Amino acid sequence: MRSARPLRRWFPALCALALAACARSDAPTSPGRDPLGAGADSVSLLEDLTQRQVLPANNWWNVDVSQAPVDPSSDAFIDWISGRTPEDPSATRHMHPDFGPPPYGIPYVTVGANQPLVPVTFVLYGSQSDAGAPGRPAGYPIPDVARTEPGYLEGAVPGGGTSGDRHLLVIDRERWLLFETWATRWNASQGRWEAGSGAVFDLSSNARRPDGWTSADAAGLALFPGLVRYDEVHADAPIRHAFRVTTRATNGFVWPASHQAGSTPGAPPMGMRLRLKSSVDISGHPPQLQRIFQAMKT
Repeated sequence: MRSARPLRRWFPALCALALAACARSDAPTSPGRDPLGAGADSVSLLEDLTQRQVLPANNWWNVDVSQAPVDPSSDAFIDWISGRTPEDPSATRHMHPDFGPPPYGIPYVTVGANQPLVPVTFVLYGSQSDAGAPGRPAGYPIPDVARTEPGYLEGAVPGGGTSGDRHLLVIDRERWLLFETWATRWNASQGRWEAGSGAVFDLSSNARRPDGWTSADAAGLALFPGLVRYDEVHADAPIRHAFRVTTRATNGFVWPASHQAGSTPGAPPMGMRLRLKSSVDISGHPPQLQRIFQAMKT
């Protein structure tokens, strides 16, 4: 997905770090299919959302940065990401993409307005977690099927299991609210959902998390807007948002991130924006990959 030199950094910027995707054709439910039927109680895995605007067009995820200036430290950051040094000029460490198939992709679930809210116990960052959506009762609209079926949580283990990031992304499609947790699991002995932390985002708003607050992303940002989604890759329209990427370590954070998860000297900060150099020739790739690479440029 990358070579070291074509990536350039723009500050201030974006997304906390991991080209995440559920772009896959072997998902448990085909994108766009609603297994419970249309309606206010419906649950859908990887629903086609290409007709919906995910966050305002002027949101940091969606803004065009193709003409933005290059950060003076761009080369140093790229060298650190690649692991390249004067002693080892050909190092090829990589950023991490969370493309599927399972268990590596990050799935998302859409639910209807009548999906019951269930409490989530936050076992690590409760003081920085949202009990529920503003103006709504406490709880997250997690469908019961996520307890028993694979594919609803990252890692493809029913109920989340006990290892890995175990991200859970649930979208209330009627209210256009995004609920995200990590280290998520169904604790059968306690009869409750548990997570490391949880955050709720209004997908019609540019609101940020309070400075110092984490999220399922660890940068205080949402995961869903940065996924490389199956429906977008196979649509005819351009992909008009940035992607998440992870590097091996980070150092502080910059806007729009609100939380740090490391202080490694020379590492990029949470919230850093990278782009693919405009001169990189992408014409030889299939149309689906060209859409991905063009989004990385734009």
